[in-house]
Amino acid sequence: MLVRDLMSAPAVTCGTDATLSKAAETMRGAEIGSLVVTHEGKVAGILTERDLLRAAAAGVDPVTDAVGLWMTANPDALGPEEDAAAAWASLTHHHYRHLPVVDGEDLIGVVSIRDLFGAASLRPAGEHAADAPRGLEGVVVATTTVGDVRGREGFYHYRQYSAVDLAAARSFEDVWYLLFNAELPDRTQAEAFGAEVRSMRALPPGLADLLPAIARAGSPLDVLRTSVSLFGSELGWKPVSDGDLETVRSEALALCAAVPTILATAYRIRNGLEPVAPRDDLSFASNYLWMMTGTEPDPAYARAIDQYLIIATDHGFNASTFTARVITSTQADLAAAICGAIGALSGPLHGGAPSRALDMLDAIGTPENAEPWLRRAVENNERLMGFGHRVYKTEDPRSKFLRQVAQDLGGSLVGYAMEVEKTAVRVLAELKPGRELYTNVEFYAGVVMNSCGVPREMFTPTFAAARTIGWSVNVLEQMADNRLIRPTARYIGPPPPQPVPPA
Repeated sequence: MLVRDLMSAPAVTCGTDATLSKAAETMRGAEIGSLVVTHEGKVAGILTERDLLRAAAAGVDPVTDAVGLWMTANPDALGPEEDAAAAWASLTHHHYRHLPVVDGEDLIGVVSIRDLFGAASLRPAGEHAADAPRGLEGVVVATTTVGDVRGREGFYHYRQYSAVDLAAARSFEDVWYLLFNAELPDRTQAEAFGAEVRSMRALPPGLADLLPAIARAGSPLDVLRTSVSLFGSELGWKPVSDGDLETVRSEALALCAAVPTILATAYRIRNGLEPVAPRDDLSFASNYLWMMTGTEPDPAYARAIDQYLIIATDHGFNASTFTARVITSTQADLAAAICGAIGALSGPLHGGAPSRALDMLDAIGTPENAEPWLRRAVENNERLMGFGHRVYKTEDPRSKFLRQVAQDLGGSLVGYAMEVEKTAVRVLAELKPGRELYTNVEFYAGVVMNSCGVPREMFTPTFAAARTIGWSVNVLEQMADNRLIRPTARYIGPPPPQPVPPA
């Protein structure tokens, strides 16, 4: 089914200079929730009921304020020959309810979510109402109380609190408590929880004995994945169907506490250094740096890593979190779910590129070389490491926060990175107009970790140490209200059944 078959025509429109009150009157008369805004006969924007509410909340005068000041400018448009899946993907990706349809530069109609739902009812009985877009983009697959990402606003949260506000005001252990207990701890609860998880940092003897043999066998994430599997096996973890929430919660606390020990111990062995035992008098971040470097860290460095860990702990239904929930839905054990999540994280489209972002800064070399280097890369369609995000269509709040953390730490690398960022955003705006590409979390994560003495090979593993907590709490949530996650696929191969040819 094509967009031409789905669209409503003609589209209801208004001009950019129309007043908000006139636009609202037109919407009411047509019984629709949005208008296509035009200027000199061409599509200029979309005005929705949400935009009208936003204007009302700002206290503007609807009789005098023009539509052009409040519309969503330059919206995506669909062609009449595009298929319904393209319309669905575009609408859900941008969180729009309506999109204009243009033939060349001529506005010929509008497609809405309601049009797509109407078309879905025409599918044969027994089929789902609508095919999901590729990559499940924009598809709601579950409900959660853990947190959410609002990409167009540049905002994400853990429970009811802004993740960035938590990173600014609380400790990593406090956020860990929040995710596991759905509330922030008071002083007494924080002290008790800190003591509980600090006591779990040592590795079980079997894994401790095997770790030297596997530490050199692969990348740090390979070693972590194998170690988590051995950890669960040695401790006798059973399928979640055989236990209760409290049992699996205790397993998750133990694993989250032990992951930094696994990572730091394997790092030192791999680099020919003696392992450093964990300490129960240091915070999560301080102890992690202590075990990696063998030196008690500068409090400023420990706090910077603490803040990085907070903002990396969870981030919606990303690939690794979804993987953990899919595995949990089969009622496998916690170790299986976390191993699967680590496997998903290891993919270059998900694991991020903090070290590769620094490699790019190394390749550029100097602020003066930034513009020609970046311009050449963009013109050759090369990816700029640390730029762009699947969800955020504005500045990544994690990058914005870590930029300030990096500035507080100081150092020549920070000023250089900021110059490259500024140049890259300008070059991208010129050469990729409309793409809205900004730095993502990896860009300044690399700068912060490098400033604090974390080796580049440990950047993504450090991210995994934080994200293990996010994965674990999603495992617990899936377990509490489980249903096997079993989507379907549409077969598009040769029509069956065909005769099997003789051998």
